[in-house]
Amino acid sequence: MSDESQGREHDKPEADTAAEVENAQEIDPIAVLTAEIEELKDQRLRMAAEMENLRRRTARDVKDAKSYAISGFARDMLQVSDNLDRALAAVPEQAEGATDNGLKTLIEGVELTGKAMLSALERHGVRKLEPKGQKFDPNFHQAMFEVPNPEVPNNTVIEVVQPGYVIADRMLRPAMVGVAKGGPKDVPVSEAAQAYQDDGKDD
Repeated sequence: MSDESQGREHDKPEADTAAEVENAQEIDPIAVLTAEIEELKDQRLRMAAEMENLRRRTARDVKDAKSYAISGFARDMLQVSDNLDRALAAVPEQAEGATDNGLKTLIEGVELTGKAMLSALERHGVRKLEPKGQKFDPNFHQAMFEVPNPEVPNNTVIEVVQPGYVIADRMLRPAMVGVAKGGPKDVPVSEAAQAYQDDGKDD
């Protein structure tokens, strides 16, 4: 390698250093700090939004836990309530008017037990549906059979085989119903909605 080329190589680092110094002088430190501040502000806003979303999710989860934690237990208790109703239905009509105080006391005890159980469930947000006479709603009812009846609007609930229940605003158990078939067109949706609202107010 010639002395001339070696000299150019020695001169190159000095030239690069000079260019770096010139570029460093061109960078505005205020602009750098401003960019960093904006980036930190953006990170802070994102973190605040994430914390707010987490707070809302936590509050919703706590609310759901309070409202629906007993769903499984309430569903099991409804089976007990159904059995009490079946026991009362199995009592012959002539036995209800009999003078046997023991049997009469037993019937009254079963009735009071059933009412007390439903009252306890209501205190925990469980509400019984009374769909008879209302428009069939697949969100709340399960149709078991159809009854030809041209005197009432089509798809009107005319018989309740098993009552339905909701817990807070969720379905706990749909009502098993019989619906009318062959009557005039369905009742307006607004009437059915009003019936549900009235049912909720009665409770």
